[in-house]
Amino acid sequence: MNRLYKIGGLAAAAFLSLCECAADNTIQTRAALDHETHYQAPTLPDGISFCGEKVDLSNYYLRERFDRELLSFSYWHSQVFLFIKRANKFFPIIEPILKANGVPDDFKYLALIESNLDQRAQSPAKAVGIWQILPGTGKDAGLVINDDVDERYNVEKATKVACSMLKHTHDAAGSWTLAAAAYNTGHARVMRQIETQQTNNYFDMLFSEETNRYVFRIILAKYLMEDPQRMGFYLTREDMYYPVESDIVKVDSTIENLTNFAKERGINYQLLKDANPWLRSNKLPNKEGREYLIKIPKKEALEFNPKKGRLHQSNWVTNP
Repeated sequence: MNRLYKIGGLAAAAFLSLCECAADNTIQTRAALDHETHYQAPTLPDGISFCGEKVDLSNYYLRERFDRELLSFSYWHSQVFLFIKRANKFFPIIEPILKANGVPDDFKYLALIESNLDQRAQSPAKAVGIWQILPGTGKDAGLVINDDVDERYNVEKATKVACSMLKHTHDAAGSWTLAAAAYNTGHARVMRQIETQQTNNYFDMLFSEETNRYVFRIILAKYLMEDPQRMGFYLTREDMYYPVESDIVKVDSTIENLTNFAKERGINYQLLKDANPWLRSNKLPNKEGREYLIKIPKKEALEFNPKKGRLHQSNWVTNP
């Protein structure tokens, strides 16, 4: 009995000794980490502009609003990485359409903030697609929206609708920044605020907290995407998403079964719907004889080597 007790005592003593050593090591490790780990607030730029309208960061109010979004983006790593990856895929599609419609290039960042450049994005208010267009707005603009087809998910067509909306407010308000605000809060509300606040300078105006943050998030997205590495975001060429090279099939009649349609063209249903998210069911009724352009991903695109992808902006990656 005593012998067992002594053995137990020795074992206990050894165990306690090990625990003390482990505790000492843990304390030392934590101390080392505390010494090495530190957080530093990101540096604000001397100045920045949106669509040619300068943001005066010497103004304390504007500076604080910009800084709030700068801090938010700086520590939102997973989403920011997706921004950059997806921008390489969708900006080449969006930019030429903005230019052709007389809308400043900076508005591609509005699409980024609206949907995170997720072409399947849906909001609780039933706005969908990269530009988050509401059903009524889409129908008024001539988009087909029903159970089988929803052209708000068509990036090219939705971008044209967004251009029309932005130009409508710009022409009335005389400001592209107010056009961006109107995309969030509505054209009529912006026009009322111009009259109430007796100015059409967005940066001298007060809107709701949501709209105040919305425009500054667009401006911050521009600042981030112009040089991600200055904010600590590093990607390689292999990390990026790329536009999928596709053939275009013109269709002006009904397709009874899209699975068969896809297989006849050497792809599967999944890839057909990914390339054409505006196709919402397994058929394409077309009694009106409308012409639809359906993308068919090329075979070489399905076996894509990311090392050979085309970078839209070389400073997005560390190995251009």
